[in-house]
Amino acid sequence: MALIVQKFGGSSVRDAERLNNVADIVTSTYKEGNDVIVVVSAQGDTTDDFIEKAAEINEKPSKREMDMLLSAGEQISAALLAMAIERLGFPVVSLLGWQAGFDTSSDYGNARIKKVDTSRLKKELDKHRIVVVTGFQGVNRYGDMTTLGRGGSDTSAVAIAATMHADLCQIYTDVDGVYTADPRKIPAAIKLDVISYDEMLELATLGAQVLHNRSVEMAKKYNIELEVLSSLTRRKGTIVREDNKMEKMLISGVAKDDNIARISIIGVPDKPGLAFKIFSKLSSKGINVDIILQSIGRNGTKDISFTVEKNKMEETLKLLSSYTETLGASSIVSDDNVSKVSIVGAGMESHPGVAAEMFEALFTRNVNIQMISTSEIKISVLINKADSERAVEAIHEKFFETL
Repeated sequence: MALIVQKFGGSSVRDAERLNNVADIVTSTYKEGNDVIVVVSAQGDTTDDFIEKAAEINEKPSKREMDMLLSAGEQISAALLAMAIERLGFPVVSLLGWQAGFDTSSDYGNARIKKVDTSRLKKELDKHRIVVVTGFQGVNRYGDMTTLGRGGSDTSAVAIAATMHADLCQIYTDVDGVYTADPRKIPAAIKLDVISYDEMLELATLGAQVLHNRSVEMAKKYNIELEVLSSLTRRKGTIVREDNKMEKMLISGVAKDDNIARISIIGVPDKPGLAFKIFSKLSSKGINVDIILQSIGRNGTKDISFTVEKNKMEETLKLLSSYTETLGASSIVSDDNVSKVSIVGAGMESHPGVAAEMFEALFTRNVNIQMISTSEIKISVLINKADSERAVEAIHEKFFETL
């Protein structure tokens, strides 16, 4: 007997037909003699609908009340799925995040899991019940509902798998695995059989919307094997694990992120410590910075450019504008009409010339590069948003379609 954690996203539970399909998958796994814990997201666009409803009432609601509202979406999914399983004649119970033992921080809207008290989960499994848990949520030390941020149900599932020492954690989505690019945009994209935690983490962070990056990070930390597969096709998916193949694929995938903005601080005095002051200021406000480019300097000044999430642009500009005079900078400019396109692959470590090939692919499609960032297994470029689809096509064709 194995313990299997199965997570189903919003598209998998969006209506009665999909819910019944999920109930069939879950009960089939249970009939094979496995213990099953299911984690569900809110149905379809429920979360977005709730956000719109909140805006009708209050343009700037508190984060605490938003968490109270948004957490209702997963409760609906969990109860309906439990009813579908119940109708098939199987023992089942649905639990809210706090009932399942999720203790989180108090960062409303983006809470972190501090621990999972598994006592209730174990009691329900001992009764041979299928346990359906609401993803994306928990409770803080004040007894308030909290949510884990977009994609948080993935993280909920992996957290349960880790604390319950599950044999497998399956993430069911609307695609049947991890591809070398978004198969909905690039028809020639290739499905991967296996991908390493590090590669998957980079792809998730860089815009691939298959898995939440925090869930991959947690899976790597606790060595939880993940399988990404479709609830619709039921074909074999992609395994995410610590991959120790002797020879790795040169490139594992191409990712695009449109949720990004570039900010440039012009004419910063060329003195030690100013970069520290700028980025420590942003860090203190929880603003994550990605690609950073600093000019060599001219006339005793230099320009510093960096990227942030698009929804953090206004906050960043406001913070820096009040700080510009102190820095001695001449101006601050921004641009949210940009995209970040990246390639990821553990094989790049031992293969020189990958960056040159990527840049050549962009050159052939007349795509101009604004900024570049690299690591051992990643190369990212910042380009005009209008060029992003063309750039992904060109890069994918360069590395995969000529194989």
